[in-house]
Amino acid sequence: MQGFSPGFFGYGDNETNLQGVGKMKAKPASLPFRLITYLFLAPLVALSTTFFGCISLVCGLWDKSGRQQHFIAHLWARSLLRIALSPVTAVGLERLKPGPAVYASNHLSYYDTPVLFATLPFQFRILAKQGLWKIPFIGWYLNRSGQVPVDSKDNRSMIASLGRGVSTLKSGLPLVLFPEGGRTPTGEVHDFMSGGSFMAIKAGVPVVPIALIGTYELLPIHTYHLTPRPLLAVIGDPIPTTGLTTRDAAALTARVREAIATMYDQYRKPLL
Repeated sequence: MQGFSPGFFGYGDNETNLQGVGKMKAKPASLPFRLITYLFLAPLVALSTTFFGCISLVCGLWDKSGRQQHFIAHLWARSLLRIALSPVTAVGLERLKPGPAVYASNHLSYYDTPVLFATLPFQFRILAKQGLWKIPFIGWYLNRSGQVPVDSKDNRSMIASLGRGVSTLKSGLPLVLFPEGGRTPTGEVHDFMSGGSFMAIKAGVPVVPIALIGTYELLPIHTYHLTPRPLLAVIGDPIPTTGLTTRDAAALTARVREAIATMYDQYRKPLL
């Protein structure tokens, strides 16, 4: 297990490293809608997060399975999408199979997580940066509901994060993660890290590629105003890991990235 880089799990410094790279920029919202965001929508997002966070904390006192807390997170996600005036459509739900799997998605925006909570019709756990556990309400929910923190400060911490992810999968729960390691500053699919594939192979579960479309235009990195638009969550065919070893993690990661990038390009072009 020697030689892991901080980005192995997709939650190292990749977001920082991608700053300033890219070919495209999201179209800025008009001045009136920026004002609407700052004066009305942003406070509503904060209020919704606080409200549902408090309910989730109360449920966490007895909800050991996490089902009720996950349902509350689903309601929170739907409320944020309604506040953003951005309906989401899921494509390929019939490809979802019962049982644990690693769900790998491109990462465009802070709104990616609400889209996934609103779209995927089952309980899952998310793999997220350790720093999120320090944010009031969000961190409290993550801790109480059994989400999986990733600490990339050193190899020992990363190995422990890997073990937690594999244990989650072996317990029968799906795991959702963003292999790019951070939000893209360009709206394009960037390089993937191999941690998700590594965990899928170790747990013997498939990897399901998901392409999110529209969240970059809704709320790109380093902006604080919303630009409402229809959103898509496109679910690809599960990629099996049967017969693979951890040495195949890089090749599996490349296959997952290609699947997501293909779906992203196919479904995004008609919306431009």
